[in-house]
Amino acid sequence: MVFGQIVIGPPGSGKTTYCNGMSQFLSLIGRKVAVVNLDPANDALPYECAVNIEELIKLEVVMAECSLGPNGGLLHCMEYLEKNIDWLEAKLKPLSKDHYFLFDFPGQVELFFNHDSTKKVLTKLTKSLNLRLTAVQLIDSVLCTDPGNYVSALLLSLSTMLHMELPHINVLSKIDLIGNYGKLESVGELVKLIDKSNGYIFAGIDASVVEYSKISVRQTDWEYNRYPLALNILNHLFTVAAVQEKYMKDEDTED
Repeated sequence: MVFGQIVIGPPGSGKTTYCNGMSQFLSLIGRKVAVVNLDPANDALPYECAVNIEELIKLEVVMAECSLGPNGGLLHCMEYLEKNIDWLEAKLKPLSKDHYFLFDFPGQVELFFNHDSTKKVLTKLTKSLNLRLTAVQLIDSVLCTDPGNYVSALLLSLSTMLHMELPHINVLSKIDLIGNYGKLESVGELVKLIDKSNGYIFAGIDASVVEYSKISVRQTDWEYNRYPLALNILNHLFTVAAVQEKYMKDEDTED
């Protein structure tokens, strides 16, 4: 049985940096690790690459020969990889005996919530190599500074989880830089806005991480079947509240 991570997320969220750091960490604790680059547009790899999709297909070549743009070219590359899955299996099989895998994927989000090629590639690898994979989705922490962007990130993560059908971990990347983004919007205000649209059923909740975290288990008269999406969003809000309490200055939290 082989274990590994598929590292996904929007462009610029830090996937390659994460793979580089994780590979170094795993090496330091004595685990053999193989980083697999499946981004045909990533030509500046900071890590030692065990398998590189550019040996099979290159985005710039696809764009030139097929008259495609970057997005269409990436979709074509994933479809080509699906048709040539034997190439990838042959590359991974010698490493599957004792290595932990890190799959560095492209940042095009369509590949993970409405396009089937990536899912089919991973399904075939799981069966042929007996892989046990976890999806690690990186989301830039700058999205926490705006309620609308944060809710959009939640919806993207939820869509990806449902489509990929893998154990899934959402990670806020670049959290050390969150203080540079300016004052964070109040999570309490976001809860109030969502609550207002559903009849003020949580109107008495105090604006604290502990109270937000109780939303998922609190008994209410809310019609859950009528508002499943809003409930899912509320269940995730305490994460940002925790981030705010840790990284916001005292004078900011007083507001």
